[in-house]
Formats: sequence, C-alpha cells, structure tokens
Amino acid sequence: MSSIKTSDGTEIYYKDWGHGQPIVFSHGWPLSADDWDAQMLFFLGHGYRVIAHDRRGHGRSTQTPEGNDMDHYAADLAALTEALDLRDAIHVGHSTGGGEVARYVARHGQQRTAKAVLISAVPPIMLKTPNNPGGLPIEVFDGFRAQLAANRAQLYLDVPSGPFYGFNRSGAKPSEGIIRNWWRQGMMGGAKAQYDCIKAFSETDFTEDLKKIGQPTLVMHGDDDQIVPYQDAGVLSAKLLKNATLKIYPGFPHGALTTHADVINADLLAFAKA
Repeated sequence: MSSIKTSDGTEIYYKDWGHGQPIVFSHGWPLSADDWDAQMLFFLGHGYRVIAHDRRGHGRSTQTPEGNDMDHYAADLAALTEALDLRDAIHVGHSTGGGEVARYVARHGQQRTAKAVLISAVPPIMLKTPNNPGGLPIEVFDGFRAQLAANRAQLYLDVPSGPFYGFNRSGAKPSEGIIRNWWRQGMMGGAKAQYDCIKAFSETDFTEDLKKIGQPTLVMHGDDDQIVPYQDAGVLSAKLLKNATLKIYPGFPHGALTTHADVINADLLAFAKA
C-alpha cells in the first residue's frame, strides 16, 4: 500500500495511477478513495494522472482518535500534494470532500491548484444558524451521531439503501452492489473518526474559504439531493466563488457520481479540458 505520514504521525493511504495533469479526488463521509473508481478509471483512460486518498480515520488510513476536523483534513491533503509534488492539479471533492477541497485550496493550495470541482458538496455550511436560515437543524446531525453510536453497521445499510442514492424514490431500482460497496467502505473506517466527522462536515463554515478561491471552479449538484440540499449548498457556494460555473442536475441524488457516472464524467472532462 502507498501512504504518507503526516507531521502528527497519521498515515494517509492513497492511490496514484497514470501520468499527465493530476486530478486529485477527495471522498465523502464515511467512505474511502474507492468511491471514485468510476472517475479514476475514466480519467486514467483519457490520459490524466489520478490520485485519491483515504481521509484520516477512514478507509485504510490511520483510525485517528483526534484531529478529525477540516483543518487537519486540509493539512493532510496539503501534505499529500507536497509529497507527490503535484502541480497544475485539478481538485475534485464530493460531499465532505468538497469542504476539504475548499479549505485546502484556500489555505494551502493556491500555487499548486489549476481548477477545483465541488460535487454535492457541503459548503458553505450545512447547519442551520442565524446567518444560514436555510440550513438543516442540529437535530438532524444529532440523529446521525446517535444512530452511529447505537448501530453503525445498520446505519451504513440504511443510508445507501435510501436517501444517498435516491433508492427510496418511487420507481428507483436499487443496486445491491452499490449498497454493499457503500457499507464496505464505511465499515473499513474508525467509528470515533466518523463520529467526529459529522461535526466537521455539518458545522464548519467555508464562507471565507470560498471567497479566497480564484481558480475556475465547477459546482455540480443534483436537485433531488436528500443529504445536502442544493439550494443551501451548491447555489450559495457558486455565489461566493470568484470564478464559478454552476450545474444543477434535475432528479440527480447525492451519490450521482456513482448512479450517473456517465453524465458526471463527461462534464468533468469538458471542464478539465476547457
């Protein structure tokens, strides 16, 4: 396995395939680099170098009891890009990974980043606050924490079987393979890190990060996202970014990079080449 060790001793696992301009993928909660299989194979075939890592506490990286927050996630990504000496990189983040990308580019990656992509991403902030009245109430995230603590294995079946991929919608055709793969990835990670990550993805405010990003940024969001509602996420993020292109996909779920990989990949490729 390929991995780097960060300054606090955390081992970050990563995949690094191919040659050419690097595209770096940051995954969502509570998954791993494996969630990007469809994108990595696609872009490898189009002549790009593709890199994806397991966030600390997730997948094959160290199951860290501490440091499970956006500042550490962004610093870990910075350590990886520096170790691999990645330049002119395109950073793509899904869900929680979109927050990681926003904070990384704003605080660490200005010189190494060519473009950024936020897919169904959590910025600017998910939590309902006086400044974000369209956000989700804290009770939603408290519910996730309670379910994770009580029966993580069942939660990690319920989420992909229902709202994550829109398999709970009328007429949907659930994929047993997709559901089991989500469960597999989730159960690889550490319960403590994934518990802490709920606070990180829901309560971190990325407003100032987004304002600092000048690179061309593609914001992609499905309007049937039941995990990160698009109006309070993708739409607001695009308004805060200096150089954003917003694409809203009718009927697409939160996990569209898997369920609609053909459409997402084609649009990502067009953006990468532009």
